[in-house]
Amino acid sequence: MKTIAYHPFMLKLFTTLTFVVAATVTVNAQNKIPQKKDTTQLQPVVIKGYLNEQPIIGVPASVSVLGAAQLRIQPDNSFVNALNTVPGVRTEERSPGSYRLSLRGSLLRSPFGVRDVKIYFDDIPLTDAGGNSYLNAIDIAAIQKVEILKGPDGSLFGANSGGVAILSPLNRYNDSTFISAGVSGGSYGLFHEKTNAQLKSADYTLNINQSYQTYHGYRQNSDMHRNYLQLADSWNYSGKNTLKALGIFSDLAYQTPGGLNLAQYNTDPRLARQPTATLPGAIQQHIRITTKMYLGGLTNEYHFNNHIRNVLAVFGNHVDFANPFITNYEQRSENTYGFRTYFELTGNKKTNLDWKIDLGFEWQQTNSHIANYGNRQGVKDTTQTIDDIRTNQHFLFVRYAADVYKRLHIEAAASLNNYGYDFKNVYPLAQNNFTKRSFSAQLMPRLALSYQIVNPLAWRASVSRGYSSPTTAEVRPTDNIINTSLQAQYGWNYETGFRLRNSDETLMLDASVYYYRLDNAIVRRLNADETEHYINAGGTNQLGTEASLYYWIIRPNRYLFIRGLQFNESFTYSHFRFRDYIVTNANYSGNRLTGVPKNVFVTSLQIRFPENLALFVQHNFTSKIPLNDAATVYANRYNLLQARVSYQPLIERKTRFEIFAATDNLLNEKYSLGNDLNAVGNRYYNAAPLRNYSVGMNFMY
Repeated sequence: MKTIAYHPFMLKLFTTLTFVVAATVTVNAQNKIPQKKDTTQLQPVVIKGYLNEQPIIGVPASVSVLGAAQLRIQPDNSFVNALNTVPGVRTEERSPGSYRLSLRGSLLRSPFGVRDVKIYFDDIPLTDAGGNSYLNAIDIAAIQKVEILKGPDGSLFGANSGGVAILSPLNRYNDSTFISAGVSGGSYGLFHEKTNAQLKSADYTLNINQSYQTYHGYRQNSDMHRNYLQLADSWNYSGKNTLKALGIFSDLAYQTPGGLNLAQYNTDPRLARQPTATLPGAIQQHIRITTKMYLGGLTNEYHFNNHIRNVLAVFGNHVDFANPFITNYEQRSENTYGFRTYFELTGNKKTNLDWKIDLGFEWQQTNSHIANYGNRQGVKDTTQTIDDIRTNQHFLFVRYAADVYKRLHIEAAASLNNYGYDFKNVYPLAQNNFTKRSFSAQLMPRLALSYQIVNPLAWRASVSRGYSSPTTAEVRPTDNIINTSLQAQYGWNYETGFRLRNSDETLMLDASVYYYRLDNAIVRRLNADETEHYINAGGTNQLGTEASLYYWIIRPNRYLFIRGLQFNESFTYSHFRFRDYIVTNANYSGNRLTGVPKNVFVTSLQIRFPENLALFVQHNFTSKIPLNDAATVYANRYNLLQARVSYQPLIERKTRFEIFAATDNLLNEKYSLGNDLNAVGNRYYNAAPLRNYSVGMNFMY
């Protein structure tokens, strides 16, 4: 039985190794074969996350990039499929609109939402001062690029121990004026409409995205809808100087079906959470979440001369949040404002040395008004408690980067982080003054280097410190008690890896191994009445390996029957264990980290045919997942297969029209995408849809 159980893993491993070896052997051969003139020119992979644009090959960090082409080939109704192609990233969606995101770590701190990951729109934080990121408010169809910086990176981005994600609203390669529109629909009431208009001149770019999405969902009580409007403006007002504006409005509402126990999950996985003798169910209580978000910001990049430039971003957002739950009805009003700026000094470029120094500061404050009421079948009832919390987070950062003989790239960076919050109880205590809770300043250094051994091969290594302060949702959790004893978690990450590419950008192999020792880990505990609280409990040892392969086996062309054949593979191995983890009388030290699969393989193949016909197939293998800290209950491993066929008939040079049909979960796999960890009543499971279909069309002029 064991041989059969591990067969998919061994098959995936064998397939990956075969393609890696084949790709490596063909690197030099690819360089020597002359390319025909009608072969499509491929763009090099460039990142901007480390303050300026640079080719990814020499970046001394584990960075993954999802460009516009990669995002568009994935389903555009959710971030899940696209982000899960990145090794080390796990994105879950317990029900439509209910995201969880983890970069190289556990989801112990995130029953829902995104915590312990810093998210930016270019230089504007989406993550507020309280550590929360409303990623589900964003429509992925309006995003042109995603950069994932894996591992703790507080030296430039402040307190985080999970990593950084940077979203870009503009496509740097699309410099034309256009109008585009798309519509798609599918199983379980899926409907998604989107429009995009861009006005482009020599010095000015205005891009507007609008979308509406609704999805009735696979399970009971899982209906969602979102209205979304995004404006991105860029004005080159003097030489290299640029002023950019970003504005976002999102109105999101979704129902939450809640978890099922194993018997319910096996009997009818489409059920919502069922009532018990003491508590009503999800349908009876009209469980749902509404999030209305307004976000805006301005970013100015000014070059004083060829050696000194400054980037300044000012931003603010307002969020109205409501969550009728089983035991109460929570409402939050949150206002965030702040700025981020840095100066960069660039030395004179020489053959043997090219260097930069950056000095910057980021400050933001979030003021939260949080009220809890009784929930009478989806209607606010008696007031339980009301609190005001003011959270402040700011940090100073400095970075030195140098290229020595165009082969050795060195980076040394550090930030000094400050975090604290003030709180007062408005009801029932009617406090007049705020109580202050301050955390000691934390230094977060990072030292990294990359060496280009030969032209197509670069080796890298880094060491960095992670630090993550408790979020507002952890300081003031659903038990409505402000926990002033909760401390920050912190740790050191050690990493090495390499990148291999060929000269025509048709192949990129990226592999890394890391060890992250996290101390004072923040973990979630559930009370008997299912309210939650958080504690610091021991730590974790996180040893991991990641690899990704991007390879055009047949590069894009206009003369062969196969007009392009692209193979992609990503592999994640997570040997994560609890350390010194004792809760009451239970010792969980040595157990696997809850919510983290040991192995994940994602394989895709894209084939282009004549007449602009294309086929895309993707397979995701995820191994079993521990669902409680005792490691006594596991979610089964699963294999997800998806396919997409598209056709783009030629109309005229500037007009593109696409029709497509897609299927998800082609193997009709029964699995839970977004388990409730350590669930009361063993209600761990949130069933994902079985085989489902979608069709749509896109138009650009």
